[in-house]
Amino acid sequence: MLSLESARWSELEHAYGHASDIPPLLRRLRDMPSSIGESEPWFTLWSALAHQGDVYSASFAAVPHVVDALASAPAKADASFFHFPAWVEICRVKQEAQIPTDLAAAYFAALQRLPALVAEAVPGRNEPDFVASATAAVAAALGQHAMAEVILQMSSPGLALEILGWLDDR
Repeated sequence: MLSLESARWSELEHAYGHASDIPPLLRRLRDMPSSIGESEPWFTLWSALAHQGDVYSASFAAVPHVVDALASAPAKADASFFHFPAWVEICRVKQEAQIPTDLAAAYFAALQRLPALVAEAVPGRNEPDFVASATAAVAAALGQHAMAEVILQMSSPGLALEILGWLDDR
């Protein structure tokens, strides 16, 4: 995983330019912050690294740090700790984005950690956003990108019931 102190961050890109501003935001994830509304650091991380479905070289460097923070306290994590890596992976595949060679091993290793972290985080959690994000993270980690995207869209219980009705009518 790319060190948060590495000068490489200034060479990586995000939606607004060079990514040297990302390491301080990633450090804050250790406190397990909420992502409700425009809460920081999540608001800026999402905006810079998964901007309108676009991902960047810094997105791939950030995912291992998000997963590492998640691993420090899975039961305290909110939905974004799962949603963010799942969404970056979904967008990577949709855009056919190339991961910088020096970041690829840590990125894919982080994704592979997600199913076990979901198992640790899930007990007692049944909020629709959390369940959708955790389930989508597992699907993305297993290479089921379209399924992961559909699951993320299903976080609204009303939409899930509507889709079930549509399936029953087929």
